[in-house]
Amino acid sequence: MTISSIRALCLGLLLAGAAASPGLHAEQNLPVPPSGVLGVGPAQLTPEFWIGLRPQPDTVLLTPAQIAAQNAKLLADDPSMHDLRKLPATLDRAQVDDWLDTVSTLPTRPLYDVHGQPVPEATIKAIVDNAHRDAVPASEPTRYGLVVKRAALRSLPTDLRVFSHPGDTDIDRFQETAEFPGTPVVVAHTSTDGRWLFVVSPRYAAWTHRENVAIGSAKQVFDYAGRTAARVVTGGTVHTVYTREQPAVSQLQLDMGERLPLATDLPPDQPVNGQTPYAAHVLELPIRNDDGMLAFAPALVQINKDTSPDYLPLTEANIIRQAFKFLGERYGWGHAYDGRDCSGFVSDVYRSMGVEMPRNTSRQAISPALDHQTFDARDDHAARLKAAMALKVGDLVYIPGHVMMVIGQWKGQPWVIHDVLGMSYRQGDGSTRLVKLNAVSVTPLLPMLYGKDGSTFIDHMTSIVRIRH
Repeated sequence: MTISSIRALCLGLLLAGAAASPGLHAEQNLPVPPSGVLGVGPAQLTPEFWIGLRPQPDTVLLTPAQIAAQNAKLLADDPSMHDLRKLPATLDRAQVDDWLDTVSTLPTRPLYDVHGQPVPEATIKAIVDNAHRDAVPASEPTRYGLVVKRAALRSLPTDLRVFSHPGDTDIDRFQETAEFPGTPVVVAHTSTDGRWLFVVSPRYAAWTHRENVAIGSAKQVFDYAGRTAARVVTGGTVHTVYTREQPAVSQLQLDMGERLPLATDLPPDQPVNGQTPYAAHVLELPIRNDDGMLAFAPALVQINKDTSPDYLPLTEANIIRQAFKFLGERYGWGHAYDGRDCSGFVSDVYRSMGVEMPRNTSRQAISPALDHQTFDARDDHAARLKAAMALKVGDLVYIPGHVMMVIGQWKGQPWVIHDVLGMSYRQGDGSTRLVKLNAVSVTPLLPMLYGKDGSTFIDHMTSIVRIRH
């Protein structure tokens, strides 16, 4: 997603005010509940409702071997991905500058702070200067590390939250994404003040606080990532057990799809971090020593928390169940607010079944490793409507700046779950209803209006991605 596209989407969702596309009256057969979310009652807010509509919801859509092959193709063919294992032992300036150029440039438009005041040019210049672009060496040894806690990745080395418009305090222009405990990274550069590292993860490159990364050897990092005995987080979020003895791994947030190695060499009858491990899984998590170097420590996750010994099978039932675990979570641009945005939502759901995806909608929609049906100006409303009526559970529908996940066909039309700012639709009396959502929500697809010209989401579809046979 880009800021400009998400801004256009916000305006379309919250300010749409004209008649819907000719011949499309999908909203007329849907009741309007008190929430204003068209056609959605208590039953439609349960995964069981949508799973019950499917004739064979437990059929495996891709085997683990097929998923592994697709992931390998993604890493090899998608330019937004980074195969850290194949990076050279020495990074040259051109490579580091190329990574920095993707995010770490001088903003060209006015920015505003959380109080709606313009951010002074001198403040922006100081932040850009802190990126230390003129100090990138001609070459340097490649440094590796592991992320030790949920880490915000920023376009520039600063915690300052900035916005495109006064009063718009949800979409921070400097927030890019987040990475999670155990994620391998390459450290490519350091800020002038030494407090920030520019890191390259398998699917992103941006700035993060030095304290979020522990530096280790390539062998340490890749051996950790490759361990076979592990637990996969299958809940929306899971937290490690509180421990006074090891604060670095106490109440640590773990997000859906994270795969974390088990500590297999500890005696089961001895306490771990001050408590018995018999009712918990003992993870081995990376921690950062005082000198910044990598070490490991055991951490407990209760056995009654939502984890699995392996990735879940890729089935329609699991797609729906996993997506609904985020229902009602607040929208978080770039994984802010300990949550996620639309592309983060769909990628985290699929990651719990072992499927890797690029981070942003713009890359997901065109990735050469994924199966697409694309649309352009030559595709009229009828062609797009036909494609929408053929959507299957788990299909991803892209419009500029947004992605939705299909959960089924009901009442003669497709329905989606998505992390969305709002919705608008034409009411029976011809007026337009505006509903602010700002959360993971269930909506019908066809009635959703896109802009003040009365066009709909499907009129603006750019791509449909299908992850199955």
